[in-house]
Formats: sequence, C-alpha cells, structure tokens
Amino acid sequence: MRIDVITIFPEYLAPLDLSLIGKARQQGLLDVRVHDLRSFTTDRHRTVDDTPYGGGAGMVMKPEPWAQALEAVRSQAPGTSKPTLVVPSPAGEVFSQPLAQSLAAHGHLVFACGRYEGIDERTLDWAQDSYEVRPISLGDYVLNGGEVAALAIIEAVGRLIPGVIGNPESLVEESHADGLLEYPVYTKPARWREHSVPDVLLEGNHALIARFRRSEQLRRTAERRPDLLVGCAPSSFTAAELQMLGDAGWHVVDGTLARTPDGAGGN
Repeated sequence: MRIDVITIFPEYLAPLDLSLIGKARQQGLLDVRVHDLRSFTTDRHRTVDDTPYGGGAGMVMKPEPWAQALEAVRSQAPGTSKPTLVVPSPAGEVFSQPLAQSLAAHGHLVFACGRYEGIDERTLDWAQDSYEVRPISLGDYVLNGGEVAALAIIEAVGRLIPGVIGNPESLVEESHADGLLEYPVYTKPARWREHSVPDVLLEGNHALIARFRRSEQLRRTAERRPDLLVGCAPSSFTAAELQMLGDAGWHVVDGTLARTPDGAGGN
C-alpha cells in the first residue's frame, strides 16, 4: 500500500518511523511519503492561507497550493484507479474499525492535513475528478490540525495490511473486530497486590475460557459502549447471552436489541 501525507508540518509525521508501522516501511509493506504543502506555493513567503470570504475568525487554506500538491501526488500514483483522498475533518464521517478495514483494501491513500479553519471547499470539489474524496472524523471534537487524525488512521489501517502484525489472530481477538469491545486480559503473576486473575483462565479449559471471554465482552460493551449493542440482531447471540443481556436491561424490539427504558428487565 502507498500512503502520501500532505501537511505544513512534515515533522509531525515522524512517529510513522516507529514501532510496527516503521518496520512495515522498512520491509516495503507500506510506502509512506510525506510532503510539505509549502513546497507547492509560488510566493516568497510560502503562503498557504488567507482570510475567509464572508468574514469570521481564523484563516482558510488556499486552494492553489493544495491543487498543485494533489496534482503532483496524483502524477506519481501507481496504476490508473483513483487514489482515495482522506481529509481529516470534524465534518466527516466518524472513523470506525469497519471503515479502517475498507480503507485497507485501497491501494493508495492520500491524506490532506488541513489547519486553521480548514481547506477551501472548492479544493475538495475540484479533487473529485482525480480522487475518491473521503472526509473522515476521529470523533465529535476539534483538533488543531489533521496530522493527529492522519497518524491514528494510518496506524489503524496499516496494521491491517498482511504482514504488518506478526500474529494475524491479534486482529481477530480485539475491540471492534466483531462489533464488541475486547475482553479484559491478564499476565503473570496470578496474584498481584491483592488482585487475582480469574480462576477460569488458570484451569486450561479452553471451552470455558472462550465462554468467559465472550461474556466479558458483552458485559464490558453493555457497561461502556451500549451504543454498539443497539440494533444488533438477536441471532448474533446465544440464548444464554441474550439472558445475560436481558438481566442487564436489554430486550428485543422489532427483531433487534434495544435498551429497556428503566434500565432493567428481561427480554
């Protein structure tokens, strides 16, 4: 996979040289290139922003430097298919594990890291001729720029590329891989500062361990991220699991899971 990042702060992307993503780059599994947007300006001040039409606080990133940068990256793109232009933005679709999996199937991702009040909207309209444009948000909050979001998305996507993670099973048994949060994990010693590892994990019965971990996934998800359960099909769960969810205040409405209004009750 090839990944290009366009930013006015190239040094912000230095963490891409570290850990598993850095190793994947060294091994040729990921081809990551970082571009300084100011290199595509034409004035001696290397200006990338200006005041917004219509008034308002802050500055807006000018379209021409972005067009020049995107044209340069597109001209180097492998193949003939459109690269995917990821635009980190609080106005984009919320990033998720399924979206990461979808992006991991793309051969070429380009990240446009905006700053200030954002990038002139005409840039994204213009780019649709050469790119599949995907504004993406990390969540319902605002950052100073797109670099942090780009780092998060690149790591989430990059680790899904075959060979980047040493043990592929790690990608299956983790939060959001099956729509639920991951079960709690433990290591040695079995007892630490008056806290013990659950007995079931010490007995070697893999069937019981699997059931315990699944029940912990449901319990943790119901407590911390109930929104992940809303609308799930009952067929996704065993009768025992549905009973557990019923005891936790969930029931089936119109063929999907819903929260009992008073937070208690059966299914």
